[in-house]
Amino acid sequence: MKKYHLTNNKINVNGRKLYQIMADKDFGDVKKGELGGFVESEKNLSQEGNCWIYDNAMVFNNARVYESVSVYGNALISDNARVYGNARVLGNSIIFDNARVYENAMISGNARVLGNSIIFDNARVYGNAMVFENARVYGNAMVYGNAMVFENAKVYGNARVADNARVYGNAMVFDNVKLYGDAVIFGKIEIGGNTEIHDIRLLDEF
Repeated sequence: MKKYHLTNNKINVNGRKLYQIMADKDFGDVKKGELGGFVESEKNLSQEGNCWIYDNAMVFNNARVYESVSVYGNALISDNARVYGNARVLGNSIIFDNARVYENAMISGNARVLGNSIIFDNARVYGNAMVFENARVYGNAMVYGNAMVFENAKVYGNARVADNARVYGNAMVFDNVKLYGDAVIFGKIEIGGNTEIHDIRLLDEF
């Protein structure tokens, strides 16, 4: 037995027709008859597991949500994005392109996860933060404020990247590092330990 079906409640998004979903049985914290968010087709939300789309959230195009994922608020997941495991997507966040979000990761606020970026473990991306291109954020790392992590950069461990900080190139930020203000880490620089960096540009292009 399927856990949900597409209703006749429709909306148009970018020329695509999306349908509101309704639960056909109890599962997780969802009750039979409960209305959910919107999908373009059943391929967007697995009929198995406890995954669910709540509120006005939307999943469309070739995006897929499965396992125990929860998508809330006005979140959008589209293109070829994949969200799985116990991940949560909330607020006005957007996950597009070929991005992957899984395990216990959480994307919230107005965050953007794009390109081929991957967010996993217990990582958090929120506020107006952006993670894109081939960036990786994992472990217990947090990226928030107006921060950006992009190109081939990696942020992991208990690292924090906040405010207007930028991490890009092949840079790696890990352990308990905290980047604030207008800090910029670029190139092949690797920063670990308990370092705190405010408004400093560290560039290594070689």
